[in-house]
Order: sequence, then C-alpha cells, then structure tokens
Amino acid sequence: MIEIKQLSKSIHNHQVLSDINFELKPGNIIGLIGRNGAGKTTLLRLLVGILLPSRGDVLLEGKSIYQFPEVKKEIVFVPDSPEALKSYSTQEIVKLYKQIYPNFDETYFYELLDRFSLPKTRRVGNYSKGMKALFALVLAFSTRAKYILLDEPTDGLDVIIKKKILRYIIEEVAEQQVSVIISSHRLDELEFMADQIIVIKDGTIESNYDLDEMKQSYRKVQVVFKEYLPDELKNYVNVLSQTGRVYTLLIDGDLAEKEAEIKKYEPLLYEELSVVLEDIFVAKLGGEDFAE
Repeated sequence: MIEIKQLSKSIHNHQVLSDINFELKPGNIIGLIGRNGAGKTTLLRLLVGILLPSRGDVLLEGKSIYQFPEVKKEIVFVPDSPEALKSYSTQEIVKLYKQIYPNFDETYFYELLDRFSLPKTRRVGNYSKGMKALFALVLAFSTRAKYILLDEPTDGLDVIIKKKILRYIIEEVAEQQVSVIISSHRLDELEFMADQIIVIKDGTIESNYDLDEMKQSYRKVQVVFKEYLPDELKNYVNVLSQTGRVYTLLIDGDLAEKEAEIKKYEPLLYEELSVVLEDIFVAKLGGEDFAE
C-alpha cells in the first residue's frame, strides 16, 4: 500500500499542493481529476520521487520513498509525452530497465510487443504516437512494479488504440493486483475504469470518493417550469444546462429535501436522468477544462 501523508509542494514561492492525504491499495484504480493548474502532474511526480516535497511524505509499505529510494523500484511513472527514450532501440531499453527494475520480465515484455503488433526497432522515436503510448505502457507493466502512475495515457490517440490501452490496464489490475493512478481529462474513460475518484482543486483534495458512492450522493433531473427557474432555487441546485425553459439540474446534499423544494414550484416536467462523472466535475469545479 502507498500512503500519502500531508504532502505539500511550493514552487517559486507558489503553493502548488497543500496537505494531500490518501491511500492507494492493491488492485485499485484511482482517477485523478482537476482543472488546469490544479496540481495533478506535480502530485504524480512527487509520488514517484521526481520532485521532492516541501512537506509531508509518501510511504510505500511503511517506508518513505525519499529516505529509502530503493523502494521506488515498485513504482513506475508514465508521463503524458514519453519521449525520453526515443533515441534508444527496444533492446537497449530492455537492458536499461533490467538494471533499474530487478523484477523486469523480459519474456513478458516481448510477448506484449507481439500481442500489440509493436515491432522491435532501432529507435523508439520511429513509432507513431499511438505506438509510443502503447510501448510506454508495455514497458511499465513489464517491470512487474506494484504501482503504475499514468499521466493522460490516451491523450490524442485514436479510438482503436484507446480501447486496447483501457482493456489492457483493466486486465493487468485484475490479474496482477497492480495498483494504478490515472490523471486524465477523459472523464468517460475514468468512469469506465476507476474504483475511486480524487478531485484536486486549488492544490488540495476537494473530494475523495468511491465512484459508485459518489454517483449515489447526487441526483440529475430535467425540469420544465411555466416561466423560468425560480430565483429561490438558483443557489439551491447546480444548473448543468438550460435550453429555454428546460433545465438540467444536479442535486446534492439532502436529496429528498431538495427534490421536494423543486416540486413545490410545480414544474411542468420533472424527469430523473443518469448521473455521469462529467456532471459532478462541472458542478464541483465549475467548468469543462479538464486537462493539465
């Protein structure tokens, strides 16, 4: 298990992250979401030791990754642009990773290259963008590390490659009990994969929910009023969209009380809709600008 305790980071006198606390358990997928500049990528870099914290600690099986750097062999970080190894051949990268990660599974690595039709090459830079993304994942999971950190793993990829990547991640988590943190602006993908959602806002954890519990704490409704949305309700509900007198609302808190309050104004239509992760994101963070 990885324990993140009061992790904070300041860069150039700017507080990027403050008092981040959560746990990553075996076989879990955590989705990390937040608006631009929220600190998601900085958090991932802290978790793997690329950056040092201003305060706080990251414990892997009870040991600090900063005081005992040898434990970092169990953590792999895949950045959103895995270009660092583009000048190396696949064989050279295997030699390098076997030195860094003692459990690197060379046989499994080549099996995965065949599975995803990734050719052995003299320069990884010759791969297409989609092939590079797949190769980075193959390399990460071939280390047999227990914790994989992914920053925008499907950004800019076509739908076929995305499906391959998502299916593969889910399989690895289920079969190998690997734990994964995914920072992504693709909320539909996180909704499909994640067990837990952490929302980062202004450098702090705004909320940390089991995904199913999160959805159950909200209700999405479409309503039509004789006139427009009563002023008394504007600070009582989250308005997701409006088309004329048709409103799509998201309700949280005391659901029964708020539903009763809305129905008190005798809407012409009151229809419950399915809640999706994007609805909650927009309501909590006030916008659809997901990436960092």
